[in-house]
Amino acid sequence: MSRLTGWWHGRGGPARSNMAKVELYTRWTFHAFTGIEVGAIGIPQLLDGGGGQLGGWLFLLVIAHATLSGALLSLAMDWRLGRREQPVRLILGVSALTGGGIILVLALRSTDSIPQDTRYAYLLVGIAGFGLAAITLGLRTTAHRMYAALGTAVSTAAMSLLLGLEWNNAAANGIGVLATGSALGFSCVFSAWLVSVVWELDEARELHTRLAIAEERLRFGRDLHDVMGRNLAVIALKSELAVQLAERDRPGAVTQMTEVQLIAQESQREVREVVRGYREADLHTELEGARGVLKAAGIDCRIKGGDVAGLSAEVQSALGWVVREATTNVLRHGDARRCTVRLSQTGGPGADGGPDGGSGGGSGGREAVLTVENDGVPDAGAGARAGKGSGLARRGSGLAGKGSGLPGKGSGLAGLRERLAALDGTLDAGSTADGCFVLTARVPLPGPATGHVRPGSDKADEADEAGGADETETGETETETETGEEVAV
Repeated sequence: MSRLTGWWHGRGGPARSNMAKVELYTRWTFHAFTGIEVGAIGIPQLLDGGGGQLGGWLFLLVIAHATLSGALLSLAMDWRLGRREQPVRLILGVSALTGGGIILVLALRSTDSIPQDTRYAYLLVGIAGFGLAAITLGLRTTAHRMYAALGTAVSTAAMSLLLGLEWNNAAANGIGVLATGSALGFSCVFSAWLVSVVWELDEARELHTRLAIAEERLRFGRDLHDVMGRNLAVIALKSELAVQLAERDRPGAVTQMTEVQLIAQESQREVREVVRGYREADLHTELEGARGVLKAAGIDCRIKGGDVAGLSAEVQSALGWVVREATTNVLRHGDARRCTVRLSQTGGPGADGGPDGGSGGGSGGREAVLTVENDGVPDAGAGARAGKGSGLARRGSGLAGKGSGLPGKGSGLAGLRERLAALDGTLDAGSTADGCFVLTARVPLPGPATGHVRPGSDKADEADEAGGADETETGETETETETGEEVAV
């Protein structure tokens, strides 16, 4: 079944978005009008009745009219989407062929060459209706479309009277042409309008995403400016003063440089607080946000086991960023119809949370597992690259901090591995055999015996460890930004 529907999903080439699928469905509906006109008017009504040579010529007329009308529908669709100029010549050609076909059918009826039956009615109304549908799609305003439908109906009735048909037949011809042409024309124009609205909504969503990113960058830039602006100005001033004092061999240069050192250390602490606050994310908020965003995009999102009460703030923050990055990838890099987010706490004494699971030592094998699965794999190459990345994640947490240096890896997954590595966690990503993409984050949790924090001593140990980490990093790099850039302080 997947082979039969693979062309619809764009397999074997670039994945089709939902907007492209809507346009493709509308275009094939327009193309079906050609087959309907030939099948419902040409073949049954002209050949099966034994029309002889006249039936064959009329059949060719229907084929030519259906072909030109289908071509006009396709080109007019492109014009409405802003991809080409208005097909004026083809509109005039279809109008002339439609008018000539109506006159020919009425003339044949007036000479009794065509009997007064359903074949005659279908032939007249079909040529006029399908022709008007294509013509109205290529017109610019609603008034022009109304004039085209009313003009064709009135002209058909008037021509019927001129050729000697009775007034009731003339009225029936005009009403039939008006009703059929208006219905088909309205359906074509409305379908094309829906396609254009869908594309405009997609462009608006992309613009909203870019504006949100730009706004977040501006906010982060303002925070850094507010934190570092004054301190850097003071550092520059005191450094210049220390240079002047040193050149004059006057005391006080050491004092000034000592103050510069203190201000630099304070700036380092403030920058870390800004980056830490920028990176924090609430897991419950991110889960609900992912559900709302994916639902708005037409993706069925299901969240299973979303209880975050037993997780620490650090674990929730790291997993919250995994949810945010996974949601972004589902929206921008795939064409998913279904997404499932599972949050669970697995393992325990005797559980197999060993090397493969990435559980840290002393955790008793317990770990928080977050899995994001969707069926919108963009292409085979992306899945292969993601599969390679998951293997690197299993080798250890030391690669997370250097994620930006991995060839072929995006900064998103590298940033996630950096966050998880700080908690001895791992990140696995790759495609499955059934065409799904799975992102799995594992974070070790403290066991039952070590789950309670002892006041005083543990906090002091954490402070000592943080201080030791600062001393280890000082002189090389102090923090890494989201894009992997190192900020030397």
